[in-house]
Amino acid sequence: MKPAVFLDRDGTLIEHVPYLSEMSQIKLVSHAVDALKILRDIGFSIVVVSNQSGVARGYFDEPFVQACHKEIERMLEDEGASIDGYYYCPHHPLFGAPPYKKQCLCRKPSPGLVMQAVRDLALNLSLSWVVGDNEPDLLLSQNVGCPFILVRTGYGRTMEEKSNGDLPTGTVVDGLYEAALYIQSLCE
Repeated sequence: MKPAVFLDRDGTLIEHVPYLSEMSQIKLVSHAVDALKILRDIGFSIVVVSNQSGVARGYFDEPFVQACHKEIERMLEDEGASIDGYYYCPHHPLFGAPPYKKQCLCRKPSPGLVMQAVRDLALNLSLSWVVGDNEPDLLLSQNVGCPFILVRTGYGRTMEEKSNGDLPTGTVVDGLYEAALYIQSLCE
């Protein structure tokens, strides 16, 4: 069983675009490919876990989310990198209509997406990490018992400023590449 790095998608792996609506808006964050290669080289599986409430809100549908993941994967593969799995939650507890308007166990910070990935990919959760840019990512890490790295991309800088340097747990770095270097330094 391999350890994993569970990555948030928007603002962590790709540049944050509120409710991404066109493929042309997908841009990898700076040095994303290098970061993924580092993580892969030190033996980690790489899994994207993402809330996609735009589905519940009616901004886009699930086939669009899946097409975005295929486009991200194409962009990564063109540079020799890849993701082992993409897991997303299309629900929201307050917005939309059934079947998407509901309380669920997959919406971060609930552990459902991570636990599904652990089962599907035979991952070692006890040696895994969560990397993200927002409070649901931090709370997810606590809910699954993994260390957390906050990246300053996406909402990360705002979250860091609001905390006044007093995050309840985790490490703060500039971006995904620095997160990969930090994890690598602990594996040496």
